[in-house]
Amino acid sequence: MSEIASNPLPDTAAPFRSRADEVYAQLKRDVADFKLVPGDRFTENELSERLGVSRTPVRQALFRLQQEGFVEVLFRSGWRVLPFDFDQFEQLYDLRMVLETTAVRRLCEDGVGVQHEVLAALAEIWLVPLDQRSTDMAQVAEWDENFHCAIVAAAGNAEMARVHRDVSERIRIIRRLDFTQQARIAATYEEHAHILRAVQHKRGDQAAMLLRAHIETSQSEVRKITLHQVHLARQSNKPAAA
Repeated sequence: MSEIASNPLPDTAAPFRSRADEVYAQLKRDVADFKLVPGDRFTENELSERLGVSRTPVRQALFRLQQEGFVEVLFRSGWRVLPFDFDQFEQLYDLRMVLETTAVRRLCEDGVGVQHEVLAALAEIWLVPLDQRSTDMAQVAEWDENFHCAIVAAAGNAEMARVHRDVSERIRIIRRLDFTQQARIAATYEEHAHILRAVQHKRGDQAAMLLRAHIETSQSEVRKITLHQVHLARQSNKPAAA
């Protein structure tokens, strides 16, 4: 079985987060960081001991992860981490692409009250000289998600924005891997800059085309990186030869 989050959770959680929320967030990070690899088995007691919490929040967190397709319960033998469901991720990416290209076209239509402060805030992050670009992978991953969510929200359809936020949450666990390589961070800056300039000049078809290409490239890269990381994690977990 894999080593799971050796440090206990802090005794005091933020008021708006329950113990189960804390455990859920930790386990999801473990899956995203390949500390828990597809195929790994573990019990609720093991998690309780490692995280320093009772079994109740552990069980609640695991049921949430089960509903999201990350783990499954095994009859009388604990839990197992499921393989990444790439078919489901690709469906979510397809939905994301429909939402974002529709939103970006709407932003470029005449008469649409675009939130100019939103575009200005995005430009302050993405339209900057090379020496002002961030190389912090976690920060760029967060900025990237905010960039895409902001574009959809600025289009003014609250239901579209709500669905897009849900999709973004569900793909975040693998999407963040796109920023584990500096070359991909550089490409993201360039591609976001081109999309923003197209929106600023009200070129809807061009913006949608650039956005589609950007998402397709990211989707392809994330799949390759994920498979590679799973392979490395499995190799590192193999017992040493005698």
